[in-house]
This record gives sequence, C-alpha cells and structure tokens, in this order.
Amino acid sequence: MNIGLNILGRQFKLYQSEYEESALRVLRSGWYILGPEVEAFEKEYAAYIGSKFCIGVASGLDALTLSLRALGIGKGDEVIVPANTYIATVLAITENGATPVFVEPDEFYCIDVNKIECAITKRTKAIMVVHLYGQAAAMDRIKELSLNHDIHILEDCAQSHGSCFDNKMTGTFGIAGCFSFYPTKNLGAFGDAGAVVTNDEEFANKIRMLRNYGSRVKYHNEIEGVNSRLDEIQAALLRVKLRHLDELIDEREKIAKKYLTTISNVKIKLPNHVYHQFVIRTKERDKFKAYLYAKGIETMIHYPVPPHLADCYAEFGWKRNLFPIAECYADEVLSLPMFNGMKSEEIDYVIECCNQYE
Repeated sequence: MNIGLNILGRQFKLYQSEYEESALRVLRSGWYILGPEVEAFEKEYAAYIGSKFCIGVASGLDALTLSLRALGIGKGDEVIVPANTYIATVLAITENGATPVFVEPDEFYCIDVNKIECAITKRTKAIMVVHLYGQAAAMDRIKELSLNHDIHILEDCAQSHGSCFDNKMTGTFGIAGCFSFYPTKNLGAFGDAGAVVTNDEEFANKIRMLRNYGSRVKYHNEIEGVNSRLDEIQAALLRVKLRHLDELIDEREKIAKKYLTTISNVKIKLPNHVYHQFVIRTKERDKFKAYLYAKGIETMIHYPVPPHLADCYAEFGWKRNLFPIAECYADEVLSLPMFNGMKSEEIDYVIECCNQYE
C-alpha cells in the first residue's frame, strides 16, 4: 500500500461542484483583483475567527512581514520568536531589518512561556507567537507578559486555523493574527494566499495600504507599500472551504485520535494535541523514516533545520547547542500522513507499520 503525506485531491473531490461553481463565477465576472469575493471572504473569515477586521494578502509570509512593518518595527528593534519555528516566521523579522531573539520551545512545541521574560530587553518590540502544528500556545501567560512590558503580540497562525485557547480563537489575542492559506493548511487555498486579522481599525487600514502599493485610492500612494493582494479566485475557493472548515477539522481530529489511542510503540513519542500535522518524535528518526518509506508510507520532517542554524543566517554567528531543545526536536520530529479523505484502511496500515517497527 502506498500512502502520501497529504493527498490534496481527495479534499477537492469532497466539494468539487462547489469549488468549480465558485471558480467559474469569478472567471465569468471579469473582476479578478480586490473585488466582491475578497471582500466577502474577509468579512466571513473575520466573523469565523471573532475579529473585527480581516485583510487578505498574497501569502502567510507577507501577512507576517506587513504586520511587523505596520507596527514600525525595523532596524535596532528585537522580536522574540520560538527557536523551532519554520523559517518564514524569522524571515518576516529580518526582512524588516529587526533582530530575532530566539526562545526555546516547551513540550508542546510552542514557545516556552517560562523563558520569554529573560529574553525581553529595552529593544524588544514584539513577541511573535507560533501555534505550531495546530497546538495553541499558552496565550494567557503571554498576554500578561505583553501587558506588563508594553510590547505587542503577533500570532503566526499559519497552522492553527480553527484552533482555540480557552475557547478563544488563535489570532485574536494580540494586535494581529497572521494566517497562511497554503494548499496543505486546514484552510488551504489552491495556490498561495494569506490574511491578517485584527481588532484595531488603524492597524487594519495600514495593512490594506501596505498590500496595495501604499495607497487607499488608486495612484495616490501615501506610504511605501508592496503588491500583496489575495486573488479573487482564491478568495472564492476559500469561501467554499470555510463553510466546511469545522467538519474538515473534525475529520482530522478523528484521525489523530485513532493514531493517539492505537500507536503503542515505545520508541515513538506521540503529540499531545493535533489539528494540522501529526508529529511524532523518535531518537531513530532517519531509520524510522526509511522504514516507513520502504512500506510505502510518505512522511515529512517539520522542520529539519532550526532557523538559527540556517545558512542564510550564518552572519549572526549562531552555533549548534545554543538552543538544544529546538535542535533536539529538529533531529527527532517526523510527520505521519494525516489528511482529509484519508481512508480507514490507510490509517490502520500506518498504525500497523508504526507498531511493528523494531
């Protein structure tokens, strides 16, 4: 049996007629940039998240980059960020000329709230929280720290669509929540797409200008902006998936629950909570990955190189053993197949192979 990590076509087939109808509606409309579909999606997603405003942009990275820029964060400023995040989170910081300050993750793969305060300096302007793999970070403690030190919270919600902390959606605890709609996400588009959600009207207006060449009115450029706009066709397709998002998440939770209750190999450390990726850890990661591949099971490492060891940041002089927990996770994590439309026999086969590994 061959099982891919994420077979996107199956999710498409669940609502194929709705997707095709939406795409054709846009194609026939003759309006393809910043039109009624984007406006409708922004309103619908803001309502789903529980925020006042949503601004569609071209990608999750742009959502992060523009949010930092809207806050005026740049050269000489520091942004606290977990050491085990995907590099896009850090690229948004360095793209603005600011300095990333890494903090080790906790056992749930999110930033360790007990280590944040030690990283705060007079140059700290924001805490960039990442709800990695769909697990919400401990936002009550982080919110308290932000208030005590008068620093912003920016949430990287690229993997936490529909995830909550204390019955409140991720993305609503700080000045902004930044979402990616990359196709593999729980709320995935059919290409690159992203959004910023916020309750601050002034901030929302700034993001709207930044995404559109720095203008509110065409050809009147008030600030230096970029071209980062959510396409009409992607917005229309996202509106379809948004209507089904809760049921899609429910299906993923059922797959995760079956993994959690039936994978029993002592060599495999299971996660505590899952929405987006099902990430296990094993000290024999490369051997285990090769074993599963030989069995026809595709896996992926999220992520093999922590940002502080990335070649593009060699100039900072960060070395191995500087953040040992993040480095340990990078050496041990492995994502098992989990996707909408996964068949029961495929789930059972993954479990069987995991339990038979010696």
